[in-house]
Amino acid sequence: MKQIFLFLILMYSTVSLSQTVLTSYPIDLKTLKEDCQTLNAENVVTHDVFAFIASRDSLTILKYNSALFLNDKFTTTRQYTENRSLLGCSFSEDGNPTLYWFSPQEQSIIVIKYYFENKTTRALKFSLPVEEQYIITQYQKDNNFYLLMKYKTKQALTVYVFKNGVADEKFLDFSSFAFRDRKTQQKTFNQILNENPIEKMESGDYNPLYKATSKSKLYILPNRLILSLDQGLRKTQLFDINLENSEIKEKTFLQPLGQKNAKTSNSFYHENKLYQLNVNSNELLFDIKDYNSGELIKSFTVLKKDTIRFNNSPLLMQIEDRKPKTIKNTSNFIKELASTNAGLSVFKNKKNLFITLGGTGNSSRTVSMNGFNMFDDFYGDFPSNNYYNIESNYSVFFESIWTKKLELTTETHEPFASDKIFYFIDTHPEIFIPNILKLNNYSILGYYDTIAKEYVLRKFTDGFN
Repeated sequence: MKQIFLFLILMYSTVSLSQTVLTSYPIDLKTLKEDCQTLNAENVVTHDVFAFIASRDSLTILKYNSALFLNDKFTTTRQYTENRSLLGCSFSEDGNPTLYWFSPQEQSIIVIKYYFENKTTRALKFSLPVEEQYIITQYQKDNNFYLLMKYKTKQALTVYVFKNGVADEKFLDFSSFAFRDRKTQQKTFNQILNENPIEKMESGDYNPLYKATSKSKLYILPNRLILSLDQGLRKTQLFDINLENSEIKEKTFLQPLGQKNAKTSNSFYHENKLYQLNVNSNELLFDIKDYNSGELIKSFTVLKKDTIRFNNSPLLMQIEDRKPKTIKNTSNFIKELASTNAGLSVFKNKKNLFITLGGTGNSSRTVSMNGFNMFDDFYGDFPSNNYYNIESNYSVFFESIWTKKLELTTETHEPFASDKIFYFIDTHPEIFIPNILKLNNYSILGYYDTIAKEYVLRKFTDGFN
């Protein structure tokens, strides 16, 4: 599933998407191939915005000021970067960008700095230690580029920090910590991550449920990482990683205790708070705890016969990317949720705190030839002929909207900027190689318009127009 958004329901009524064309730049990519790529990035010191547009033979860099006026451009060849993909970028203290070009065949990164003053470049090659490690993820933070790699045999991770043309290696040793799986059997760090691959959570953006149900999550903070592990049902194991001195501190939070053994559980870290979800066949338990002190801030226990007091949307079930359907009652919701891989996602915008609680699963269900899904009795009555079984991804979830002080609200969900961006992309076939840049108060969608032959930057904001 690409996304799991309550906004999908809203699309069935006519909604005006609040979006604005900020700027466009005429360019002809000649060929629409997989070696074309775009990247938008902000220099967080100067607040200049850069658009990197790579075609098969050339690279065009557009430099915009903070008001999104084009004030410089740089076009050069793809020398040294043929058949390479663009991993990310960083910015030096002089304001010039550096791009990181990866080759899976050579297992190396070409690092190129682009000097706007005299339109020259400087390249160097960074060979990855593929005999011992492999890439987990990469990200940009505070104008630096980070590459996270996992050892194949050592119980450790490595973070390479690229800053001002220098790669600083951070060795993160997890061999002294104890790990247990769902059955409380002792495992190594590598065994846990092999069974539960790390999923990077996007900082300052909404993380859809299909990502948030991961049992191993990585949270990006300034000069710091938090790795959370929820492979067991009884506790959340977190590792607070200081990237300046490679120090790792372990923190453990017990899951809320229910009347029965848990069927599924998970957690989500957000702004020094840990949100924990624990579900068994009879109840849903939801706790909010202070990350630093461990103090319990909020706690909810919902039994099958209860009404959920903190949902601001209906209880929903969604198959693939189809329109969600309402689940009749709490009992049915908990029953379905207990059979899924549970998770929750927390996102804050200028106005409120948004929490999605739910789970994702895969099941063989009966489907009619006319396209209706016979999921459960709450789906209604449909014709009884021409049914067949298929494997379907599905989710059950609801939205909860809070104030920033963790007070309950009665507000209804309004679409996030990211919701509208994905809907805009899905309904505009002329969009090619889109890229999204999240800024403080809005998001920018950059893409190549195959009809107009221009590179476009559009602004999207949260809420209805």
